[in-house]
Amino acid sequence: MRYINYFNQDAYTNIAMDAWLLKNLKPKEPVFSLWQNKRAVIVGENQNTFSEVNSDYVDSHNVEVVRRVSGGGAVYHDLGNICFTFFVPVSSSARVDFHQFVQPMADALESLGIHVDISGRNDLEIEGKKVSGNAQRYAGGYLMHHGTLLWDTDVDAMVRSLNVADEKFISKAAKSVRTRVGNIKDYAPKDLTIDKFIDKLTYYLTNEGRDGEYKLNANQKSDILMLRDKKFSQWSWNYGQSPEFMYNNHAKFSGGSINAQIDVHDGKITDLNFTGDFLGVRDWREMKSQLIGIPFTYGYIADILEKNKDGQYFGSITNNELLETFFQKDEVETNA
Repeated sequence: MRYINYFNQDAYTNIAMDAWLLKNLKPKEPVFSLWQNKRAVIVGENQNTFSEVNSDYVDSHNVEVVRRVSGGGAVYHDLGNICFTFFVPVSSSARVDFHQFVQPMADALESLGIHVDISGRNDLEIEGKKVSGNAQRYAGGYLMHHGTLLWDTDVDAMVRSLNVADEKFISKAAKSVRTRVGNIKDYAPKDLTIDKFIDKLTYYLTNEGRDGEYKLNANQKSDILMLRDKKFSQWSWNYGQSPEFMYNNHAKFSGGSINAQIDVHDGKITDLNFTGDFLGVRDWREMKSQLIGIPFTYGYIADILEKNKDGQYFGSITNNELLETFFQKDEVETNA
C-alpha cells in the first residue's frame, strides 16, 4: 500500500484530513497513514460531547476536543499513541468487514515479534489487554477505517480527560483502566522506540518499502486546512452538534445543598433551574437570563458567575463549588 503523510500533530487538522481524504482522495488501491495527535479527546459522530469529556480538565490542560465523522466512542490521544487510517475502495457498504482491516495491523505487529489477538470485531489485545480500537465510515464507494495503537499513552491523563471529574474517583478509575488497557511498549523489544516502531510499521505496510508515498499537492493541503478552520476546529461542530439533553446534578456543600437542572440544545443552555436549601441573599433568577443562550461550557458559565459574584445568589456557596455542580456529572439524559 502507498502511504500519506499527515501535516502535523494538531487534532483539528488531522481529523479534518481524515474526512477530506475520505470524500476526495478516491484511490484505485488502498492507501494508509500513520499519524499522531497532541493531547486530544476524539468523540464519535453521534456522541454527546458534554457527557464524554471532563470539561474542566480539558480546558485547563489544553486538551483538544474534536468530533470525528465516524461512529463509536470517545478516545484519548497523545504522543504516546499512534493513529492509523486506511482509505479503501469498496463497492458496497454491505461488504464492509472490520476484520479485514484489523488483520493488517495485527500482522504488522506480529512481524515485529509482538503477538496480538483480535478480540470481538474491532479490538487488538495483548495478553488480554486492549491496545487498539477501531472505527469506520463508508461514503461514496470508499471506506475509511481508522484506529489507535497505544504505544505508551498517559493513562492518568486519559482518565482525567474523559468523563471522570471527581478527584476521589480518579485513582480508582485509572487503576481500573490499567487492568483493561495495555501499552505496546511494555511488550515490545527494549530497543524499539516509538519512531522506530512507526518506521517499521510503515515498512511492513508498504510491501517492505516497495510502495511509495501518495503526495498531496498545495491545493489539496489548502482545502484540508480550510475544512479544519470552517468545521473541525469550530465549537459548533465539536460541541454544538451534540444531541439535545437534560443535565441533572445534586451537590452538598457547607453552605447548603443545591440541585441543578439544565436543558441544553445545540450545545447552548435553553433553560435551567436551581433548587435546594442554600441561603441566597437575592433571588438567583435575577441572573437567569444571562445564562440562557450561552454555550454549556466551563469558561462561559464561569464568566457569568464571576460578573454576579457580589449578588450572593447562592449564599456562601462559592463560584467554584457552583461550577462543580454544573460539571461533575451524576446524570445526563439524552433525548436523541
